[in-house]
Amino acid sequence: MTVKGGLTVAKYTIGVDFGTLSGRALLVDAENGRELADAVMEYPHGVMDREFCATGETLPANFALQHPADYLQVLENVIPAVLEKAGVNAADVVGLGIDFTSCTLLSVDSAGTPLCLLPEFEQTPLAYAILWKHHAAKKYADRLTKVARARNEAFLARCGGKVDDEWTFAKMYQVMAEAPAVYAAADRFLEGGDWLVQTLTGTRVRSYHFAAYKSHFVAGTGYPKKEYFDAVDPKFGDTVLQKLDGELLLYGERAGALCAEYAKKLGLCAGTAVAVAMPDGHAAGTAVGLSRAGDMFAVLGTSGCFMAVGDRDAKVPGICGTVKDGIVPGFYGYEAGLCSLGDHFAFAAANLTSPAYAREAAARGIGMLPLLLEKAAAKKPGESGLLALNWFNGNRSILVNSDLSGCFVGLTQATAPEDMLRALLEATAFGARNIIENFEQNGVSIGRIIATGGIARKDPFTMQLYADVLGRPITVTKTAQAPALGAAIGAAVAAGVHATPTEGIERMHADADRIYTPNGASFAVYSDLYAEYKRLHDYFGRGDNNVMARLRALAAAQKGN
Repeated sequence: MTVKGGLTVAKYTIGVDFGTLSGRALLVDAENGRELADAVMEYPHGVMDREFCATGETLPANFALQHPADYLQVLENVIPAVLEKAGVNAADVVGLGIDFTSCTLLSVDSAGTPLCLLPEFEQTPLAYAILWKHHAAKKYADRLTKVARARNEAFLARCGGKVDDEWTFAKMYQVMAEAPAVYAAADRFLEGGDWLVQTLTGTRVRSYHFAAYKSHFVAGTGYPKKEYFDAVDPKFGDTVLQKLDGELLLYGERAGALCAEYAKKLGLCAGTAVAVAMPDGHAAGTAVGLSRAGDMFAVLGTSGCFMAVGDRDAKVPGICGTVKDGIVPGFYGYEAGLCSLGDHFAFAAANLTSPAYAREAAARGIGMLPLLLEKAAAKKPGESGLLALNWFNGNRSILVNSDLSGCFVGLTQATAPEDMLRALLEATAFGARNIIENFEQNGVSIGRIIATGGIARKDPFTMQLYADVLGRPITVTKTAQAPALGAAIGAAVAAGVHATPTEGIERMHADADRIYTPNGASFAVYSDLYAEYKRLHDYFGRGDNNVMARLRALAAAQKGN
């Protein structure tokens, strides 16, 4: 709070969370994190994973693209909306923060314009934003991994021992190989969050957190060296590091001031502090108040992020990254996750149903997913005799293999749609348990577990199921918008309301709302099911049977890709 003419004037910040399907703004009190208003907008072009927007052509297998114009349109809609809802004057908004799915990569020219917005590249798919869940770069990731292992590159131990096709260099390498004109024209490749910050401020800065988790940047040594990229491909080594220039800033640092052009478009004041961007899942960690070694938080949404903080530099195989100060200051931040979580449940609601269920849902005026959840909740653990693998979008942790796919075991004539949904719910929880056990087997003890995201707030059945599978209490926070709140906390620090990120997190984080305690009898049944899940996991995921990869290759060949 500030005092003007004897009157107390509140200060506010806005955090904007750019997710997979939509963007959401959250306006908060910059002193205490109290949430005043939020607004959401779906991306007009959505996710382009089947049809390319510019031509209508069918995209190759495993592509996932977005249109960067959608991101600006979101800002121009949701920020004025939260100002109006909260009744807050623009002059009282002191900071703006952004979090973004990662790695979502944009190629831009020297002016910072995405190449897909230029006439010569508007019909080139790889000139568009390459979304985090784009998995068409796998062969390039495999090459990067093979060379890194042969050269004993030190960075490899920090990213679980394998380069993921979701990350920066695999995607850049694919662009160079398959769209060389785009690669040559790209002055820089930017994470979506970094591009928005640079667009809003005109300053060429990057987030340390994007760089460290998705581009193998290590504090003190930098990016992997040119010699490594030369060994991957001489054409790549000559250019790749030049396209990643820009000063790296930490969470809570001021990236710049909002320029006059975008101040007018957004309804804010020119000069408003803009914080450096943050990966969406990592921003959530600041919002839930992680404060001690062993704290873990889960962001349960379209995908699942499982992040932990620790006091040592542990090298954990199969995770996405180990980064000093990577989530909250003073700790090492460990990132792991599931490529698909809520996506599984949306698939079930759209495809694993029947005309009779559709009629029931319509008659009761509810959606298909709530109906399936209600019916699934009436079943006992193990009652259906069904087990699933949660790899509909590949496996991020701990196998790091996008060639993997989902499956059901135990289907019979008696299997009902809700049995299949429940099996998918259980499979994602088993995936989370596998991640936790992998952490603990490699020196990262897990204590408190905090959950956030739409599923955590709105779905008590699923949260109780998770507690029962994990055999651990799960705390759910009051906020439904943890990434956006984390971005707003960073904005408050950048604006000088709080002296340090630690102070901002302490004063503005969301408190606990509810704790789910595991049921011992259910945990025992789920432990038996989990043992079977692990057998399937290893059989299909560790080389005993590579049928999933062979089927994907066959499908791609038949589609002409």
